[in-house]
Amino acid sequence: MVLEKISLQNFRSYEKTEFVFTNRNVVIGANGSGKSNLIEAVYMLATGKSFRAERDEEMVRYGEKMFNVQCSMFNGDTLRVYLAERKGFEVNGVPRRMMDFVGNLKAVMFGPQDMELVTGSPSGRRRYLDFVISQVDREYRRCQISYEKGLRQRNKLLDLIRDGMASRNQLYFWDKLLIKNGEYITGKRGDYLRDLAEYDKSVISEMRLKQYEVEEVAAGSTLVGPHRDDFIINLDGKDVSKFGSRGEQRMMVWKLKQKEIEYLGGSPVLLLDDIFSELDHMHREEVAGLIKSYLGQVIMTSADEHLVPKREDWHTIVIQ
Repeated sequence: MVLEKISLQNFRSYEKTEFVFTNRNVVIGANGSGKSNLIEAVYMLATGKSFRAERDEEMVRYGEKMFNVQCSMFNGDTLRVYLAERKGFEVNGVPRRMMDFVGNLKAVMFGPQDMELVTGSPSGRRRYLDFVISQVDREYRRCQISYEKGLRQRNKLLDLIRDGMASRNQLYFWDKLLIKNGEYITGKRGDYLRDLAEYDKSVISEMRLKQYEVEEVAAGSTLVGPHRDDFIINLDGKDVSKFGSRGEQRMMVWKLKQKEIEYLGGSPVLLLDDIFSELDHMHREEVAGLIKSYLGQVIMTSADEHLVPKREDWHTIVIQ
């Protein structure tokens, strides 16, 4: 799964542009030139969505009404994501559902926004776990969808119980659904985080739901379950989000990304968006060594070409 070429139409800053790739690629350009937009397009071909846009319409070039992103790979396959009246996905010209589209191209992204995995909120870390695991495990994705639907229904019912408009026995079905799907989610998250981070899990069971039944009705919210999970990354026994330097935090994010590469398998495309700007020399050399030995395709960006550890065999793309 190596990208050969990508075509962008009305995507972000690009009106109509084509880029050709080799196994090692570095994209050089000033801040605001569109480097991250290119990385975003590749990431969307792999995952079906953006790593930064809350709405798909944000990716449409200003003044236009649609975008088209298409790539060809060295194995002959083509992938396409487009937005017109609705968002669509195609593999070799055949329409696909998003869940069937994701995984045809595997990619791991490492950029400035990934610092939130260490310093940000628990909800962001949960989304990250869900995103990575669901790319490999379809049953996890099914359980996640079922759990989230059941959680919304149970919370609505808790509100009705608090207002005297429903009884507690109406929770039975949703309790069973959340416990069944929640146990699978918790188990898979625990497997993924083993030897990587401290899993601060919120176990859901009949006993725990019983334990918080009064508080839940008062809050109108389910207080236990994987929707309240978190994980903590430690360095030398200390929480790196609280006690680590910026460079140490960035290296722990890199550790997370190495695990993601291992989990996805098959040498996914490595997308590195301006990762060297905040690393000191020692950590920069460490990452450079890992990139050098990586067997898969690499696409990295930088505003300063002198920070990029490249060799003569690297393909350079300059964006003006």
